[in-house]
Amino acid sequence: MARPGLTFDGLKALVGQELGVSGWITVDQEKIDRFADCTGDRQWIHVDVERTRKESPFRKPIAHGYLTLSLVTAMALEIDAVPENTQAAFIHGLDAVRFIAPVMAGARVRMRSHLVSMDDKGPGQYLIKSANTVEVEGDPRPALTAEVLVMLYERRRKRGA
Repeated sequence: MARPGLTFDGLKALVGQELGVSGWITVDQEKIDRFADCTGDRQWIHVDVERTRKESPFRKPIAHGYLTLSLVTAMALEIDAVPENTQAAFIHGLDAVRFIAPVMAGARVRMRSHLVSMDDKGPGQYLIKSANTVEVEGDPRPALTAEVLVMLYERRRKRGA
């Protein structure tokens, strides 16, 4: 998706500003269990509800850190800071990922995103860096912070157009 009316020059003008805030996503036990099934990471702290009630310092399951990190893409798509003339956008990498607070089963998270930089990498190619904070509803500490690098490719004008 692309943000209507947003150009590449318009995006560059947003460097240093907030791009937006996503809606809330509930991280329930079913989502945690499905992530565990996909990744094979079935540590009891994530999937054994009864054991966590007895042995965990949190007294309930917590989401995998990588599950929370994986939600960054969906939340970024919702914020939609992609110029309308974008042909393609690819994740280029992550910088400075920090897992700060656990996300308990049943918690809701959202993301706040700021545009850190936008570098020209060649004709119609731009590398953007956004600083993202995943907030946990009701917790003053964020679940995580991550700088995400995305390569944007501008749609080339057709000859004669």
